[in-house]
Amino acid sequence: MVVVMTEGTASAGVVPTVMHVRCPDRLPEETYRQVLEQIAELSPVVQALPPSAALVELKGALRYHGTDTRRLGEMLRVRTISRLGVDVRIGIGPSITVAATASAQVPEPGGVLAVPPGQAAHWLAPLPVEALHGIGPRQAEALHEYGIHTTGRLAAISPATVQRLLGGKAGRTAADRARGIDPRPVVPRALPSSATVRHAFDRDTLDGAEVRATLLDLVVQLGRLLRDRGQAARALTLTLRFAGGTGWEKTRRLTEPSPHDDDLRALAYRLMDAAGLQRGRLTGMALKGEDLVDADRVAQQISLDTAREARLVAEAAMDRIRDRFGPGVIGPAATRRAS
Repeated sequence: MVVVMTEGTASAGVVPTVMHVRCPDRLPEETYRQVLEQIAELSPVVQALPPSAALVELKGALRYHGTDTRRLGEMLRVRTISRLGVDVRIGIGPSITVAATASAQVPEPGGVLAVPPGQAAHWLAPLPVEALHGIGPRQAEALHEYGIHTTGRLAAISPATVQRLLGGKAGRTAADRARGIDPRPVVPRALPSSATVRHAFDRDTLDGAEVRATLLDLVVQLGRLLRDRGQAARALTLTLRFAGGTGWEKTRRLTEPSPHDDDLRALAYRLMDAAGLQRGRLTGMALKGEDLVDADRVAQQISLDTAREARLVAEAAMDRIRDRFGPGVIGPAATRRAS
């Protein structure tokens, strides 16, 4: 199910950029972590809300993916269903409160509800006060006793009156949120401990050059994902899928944690060599960065390898170009064979 409100009277140049994701109740911890991993592929700014929810800031993701917020929500839902068998409820709005309230309004098993910023207060108005994110049962009961049953009615009352009913801080917060006001930012927290990029071949593939080019493309994607998230991988896992449903998987550790294409490529190639491909017809492959750490915690070694230093400078320059013009605008020439 996809529910969308049109932009209507939204302020010019302003778009809803907060996504709230609700997973099914009693989701196993490992599956929840895998959902977070899928979310982090869309945006590096992910705030985990265990045991079954997450917040996502979409500002940078909009430019990176070249699409709108609703489509990003749909992309995430398709990925969690197809890869994990998990449907999610997604709310998108101009603030955490609006996005979280919206996700709760999506019927199960899943869907996407986007609320434009210019219509946030209008959209909230007919909802019961207990549907407003952050309003607990006791607060709702207190408001009901004074005839306040809808969010619109709560928004129409002066903040001072709401403070007398609910208490100082709680009253101010409730009054603001009923009007769609919530300045809290999405704060990155508990990013996944792994990151995965995948490729499915259009046809069974025997061409070694094409396979190598595809692997290099996955290395570039993974390196960019890690650098965007400020993380470094301690290990890589290469997974190969073959015609007939068989598979092969191997993990090896890097000498030092790294998010850089040079280091990831060297280990990925060693993993591919270890597979000993002969006439195996590949249908797909995945490259996973494992045991991730914050990049800031990785020791910066002074290097006398001027060629490597030049490649790192070039890598940073290419990242800036991709930020501005899109992820596919620049990259190693060999990857063009895989695209």
